[in-house]
Amino acid sequence: MSAATDRTGRGEPSRPVRSWIRSTPGTHIWLLIIAVTSIVIEFSTEGLELYLLHRTSSNVHELSAHPFQSLLTSAFWIENPSSFLLYAVLFEIFHAHVERWIGTLRWLFTVATAHIAATLISQRVVLLSIENHEVPRRMAHVVDIGVSYGIAASVGILTYRLPYRWRWLYLAGALAFFGVPLATDGTFTDLGHAIALGIGLLGWPLTRNPGGTKISGSEPSAEAE
Repeated sequence: MSAATDRTGRGEPSRPVRSWIRSTPGTHIWLLIIAVTSIVIEFSTEGLELYLLHRTSSNVHELSAHPFQSLLTSAFWIENPSSFLLYAVLFEIFHAHVERWIGTLRWLFTVATAHIAATLISQRVVLLSIENHEVPRRMAHVVDIGVSYGIAASVGILTYRLPYRWRWLYLAGALAFFGVPLATDGTFTDLGHAIALGIGLLGWPLTRNPGGTKISGSEPSAEAE
C-alpha cells in the first residue's frame, strides 16, 4: 500500500498538500511546464516573445506546416504570463478534481481529445472563412495557444461528479458561460470552448467505475443522491 494513502483510500492526513499533488500528477506536471514557459515569455524580448507565441500556436499556418508539433506545444503556453495564477486556480478546481476522481489516464484522454478536436475544428472554420473572404488572410497566423480547451473539457465531465440535485444547476451555468459568447459574437475560440465542453460531457462513460483516488471513503456517490 502506498505511503500516500491509508486503508480507506484517503491521502495522508498529516500531509494534505503532498497527498493532493501525488494523487494528481498530470495536472501539476502540466501546470509546472506552463509556469516555466510563462517565465520564458515574461523575460523574453518583444521580438522573441512574438516568435515563440506564433511558433507554438496551433493556427492554420502552423497546423499546415507542423501539425503534430503545433497541437502539442500550444497546450503548454499562455499568451499573458500575468494570467498564470488564475489558470493555477482553475487547474486545481477542475483538472485536479477530475484527475483525482477518474484517474490520470482517463483525465488525460478527455482533455487531450478535447484540445485536439476543438483546435482542429475551430481552425478548419477559420480556414473556410479565409477561403470565402469572410475574414482577412492574416487570421491564418493568429496566435492560438493556451489551455482553455482542456479546462472546458474538465468543466464538462465534472458535471457527473456532482450530487444529482446540483448537477443541472452546474450544467446550466457551464452552458451559459461557454454558450452565450458563441451565440452572441462568437469567435473561433468560443467555438473551440463549446466543442471542448461537449466532449467533456460526452465523457460520461469514463466516469463509470472511476480509477482515481477516492476523495473520501465515506463520501456518497453522485448517483446515490
